[in-house]
Amino acid sequence: MSDRCRRVLGTVAGRSQIVIGCALRGDRTVRRGAQPAAGRPAALPGTLGRSQPVSIAIPNIGVNAPLAGVGTTASGRIEVPPLDEHNMAGWYARGASPGEPGAAVIAGRVGTTTGPAVFARLRELAQGDIVGVVREDETVAVFRITSAEQISGGFPAECLRRGAPELRLIACAGLHDDAWRSHPDHLIVHGSFAAAYRVSDLLDT
Repeated sequence: MSDRCRRVLGTVAGRSQIVIGCALRGDRTVRRGAQPAAGRPAALPGTLGRSQPVSIAIPNIGVNAPLAGVGTTASGRIEVPPLDEHNMAGWYARGASPGEPGAAVIAGRVGTTTGPAVFARLRELAQGDIVGVVREDETVAVFRITSAEQISGGFPAECLRRGAPELRLIACAGLHDDAWRSHPDHLIVHGSFAAAYRVSDLLDT
């Protein structure tokens, strides 16, 4: 991750109400491609192309974490970063990248043997909460939380569907199955694409 990306991750997490919150709180003065109010960053028009995400910020639940590309296990479950990387989340690299058409999937652990992990508070997210994802092309994709659900079984195929840019945040849920060393359910939090910004515009704000 570049120094610029590290700096903007801090901006997204620490200044979201000023920098990108205006696009998510019903303030229609900042729409994709519209003229922003004085002192506010200009949102990029349309959707984004493909670029690897490098970090995620969810201010309302204290998430400020790097991202690593992951796939699926032999049983069809989405992979998550190693147990010793408790503050890292995994982007499903075979799906959409955040901000491009399709559902981008980011998964994380809720806990490890030593304590809470990156998505420990994922269940606390509410409709309208902000998620910012910094990408390798030095853009930031911003999403608004819309809903959440808990499902049983493996990786849901609907997470791979194409269409408008969306976000799926996934964590384990339900009672731990000692025999399988895993949780039987998934908590899936849905987000809709709200806006995208250049890293430089956020840092200059």
